[in-house]
Amino acid sequence: MDPLEDVLALLDATSQVSAGLAAGGRWAVRFPPPAGAKFNAVRRGSCWLRVDDVPDPVHLGEGDCFLLTRPVAFTLASDPHLPGEPAHPIFAAAGGDVAHAGEGDDVFLVGAAFTFTERARALLLDTLPPLIHVPAGTPEAGAVRWALDELDAELRGRPLGATLVAERLAIVMLVRMLRLHLARDPVPPGWLAGLADPTVAAALRAMHARPAHPWTVAELAGVVAVSRSTLASRFKDAVGKGPLEYLTEWRIELAADRLRRGDDTVAAIARAVGYSSESALSVAFKRTTGHSPRAYRSRLARAR
Repeated sequence: MDPLEDVLALLDATSQVSAGLAAGGRWAVRFPPPAGAKFNAVRRGSCWLRVDDVPDPVHLGEGDCFLLTRPVAFTLASDPHLPGEPAHPIFAAAGGDVAHAGEGDDVFLVGAAFTFTERARALLLDTLPPLIHVPAGTPEAGAVRWALDELDAELRGRPLGATLVAERLAIVMLVRMLRLHLARDPVPPGWLAGLADPTVAAALRAMHARPAHPWTVAELAGVVAVSRSTLASRFKDAVGKGPLEYLTEWRIELAADRLRRGDDTVAAIARAVGYSSESALSVAFKRTTGHSPRAYRSRLARAR
């Protein structure tokens, strides 16, 4: 199993492709903090990006793309010193078509927003920098170019199923950006850092493939062909916790998903995710989430 794919699927990572933005002359558009993560790519021309809490503006050339990982406001502009006009009226006036700012259309951007559960944000985003910028001239930029070209085609032609295809392509671009960051930049201790370490990633794949198995550190070490002490040390250095602590938390994520999506009994869920009894799951679930499984399910039912 692919841990990144598992997490994106399990923790309700969804995407919404926004209307394109065409701009020219002197212009600046200020966007509110995104609810999740925000992706944009410059398909034509160039502009400036200002992100709150990021000290310096970033110049974006044609083919550049960026990912914002924090809920902070940002501005796209022809000049980094121009005050931005609110984005909402501009995009509302477009009615789902291309929005326009300034005069002309020598600049064109496409974008997507990604929404996550709170746990997904903790796993995927909290250890990342607020801004990941991939310039067009770097080898890494080619990794997202295919998805961008396909996204452009879907948005221009609007064939049957275009919205669904575009949203799936946006998830592809998110995965590409995460892969690129892992390959290019040091990652602080956390789940993503574990994926960047081949030994730790192999252990993660084993646990994700068989989460209900009664793993021991020694057995995991045998699977990845290192000593027990080496695996324990590398896992703790990369992820910030031990392998079995991680396994417990992943089992809780699986249990929470079953509580959200189905009507299985807590006892059945406990057996499915590797606990010998309902009470054993309940203790671990409450320690991790602050709620018992039954209280968690009831809270979700009231929120619907």
